[in-house]
Amino acid sequence: MSTPNTLHIIEPTLMSEAGHCYSFVRALCHIGDPAQAIRLWASRRAELAFGGANVRVMRYFFRHIRRWQSYFLYRALLRAPGKLFVSTAGHTDLLLLGWAAAGVIAPNKVALYVHWFNPNARKLASLRAIARKQPNVDIYGPTETVVAVFRQAGFARAQVVPYPIAQRVAADPAADLAIDAAPQPFRHLLYAGAARRDKGFAQVVDLVEHLQRCGLRIPVVLQTSAEQFGKYDAGIEADLQRLQAINYPCLEVRPATLDGAAYANLYRGALCLQLYDAAQFSDRISGVTLDAFSAGCPVLSSSGSWIARMVQRFDAGLIVETTSAPVVLDALEQLIAQYPVFQQRARAAGDVLQQENSAQTLYRLLAG
Repeated sequence: MSTPNTLHIIEPTLMSEAGHCYSFVRALCHIGDPAQAIRLWASRRAELAFGGANVRVMRYFFRHIRRWQSYFLYRALLRAPGKLFVSTAGHTDLLLLGWAAAGVIAPNKVALYVHWFNPNARKLASLRAIARKQPNVDIYGPTETVVAVFRQAGFARAQVVPYPIAQRVAADPAADLAIDAAPQPFRHLLYAGAARRDKGFAQVVDLVEHLQRCGLRIPVVLQTSAEQFGKYDAGIEADLQRLQAINYPCLEVRPATLDGAAYANLYRGALCLQLYDAAQFSDRISGVTLDAFSAGCPVLSSSGSWIARMVQRFDAGLIVETTSAPVVLDALEQLIAQYPVFQQRARAAGDVLQQENSAQTLYRLLAG
């Protein structure tokens, strides 16, 4: 039963530990007061455990009707005690909340975290209309670019709130993001996260092909798990077939979703490849970057992205102007040659980001 102290976290597509919607929610649940009742509304097929007795996973959403279910869930929860938090929110959630509300939503009743928003004239007009009717909705976003869209639309309660980061602790299989106390020697190149075109997966395959052509034997570990619902972006299947045909002997592919300990282990002694599309990630937070630095893992980034600005800020990696394989390899060889130096800088970056991106900031806003 919901009480005034209950926090309802709504994440319809959350099924497993795959993706950063899981680490986002996990960081928030772990930082909170154990006495705070949390109801996590997730996929009907969710297989999740958060450890705390205060967190109850509500297996509710079916994939194809999740928007209809969201409407009815919002309608019920708006009329019940407790607070609603949509942890990966967008324009559709604001529309559904507006339709589901019986009147003006009370202050401190509803909060949405908008990770990224791609505005157009139609959406902006819709946001202005929603803001006039529902001025009390709290909108949180990770960057000023995201939040400014909602402020300009009339949401006076829109504010920048740091993207919650997994808590870093000494090496421990149960930890969110375990690290070793001692420096690690270079082990492998790493592509972490789901295989996606906008995250430069095709360019990573190009690199593996180039390594094979040059007769090099630099170890490479690639996560090739699909996004939500086991679906790949257009073109990824062809990239995976091309990767298999290269037959690079120092390649290790991780196609399955990893648990927390196995995921954290990927970053030990690694160089993280983030050849992301600069236009898509110009001011878009990358959870992989936050995880990499928290684990003391240097990053190679394409220029013009938020990731590149983090690399530059901490001097914890290198930035390439083009993602062609020869250019990328040249940068990687420089990083490998000076790996202990860049690893130390990545750890220092992690120290800062653990403070700046603590989930405590978001939790205090929601609990308050």
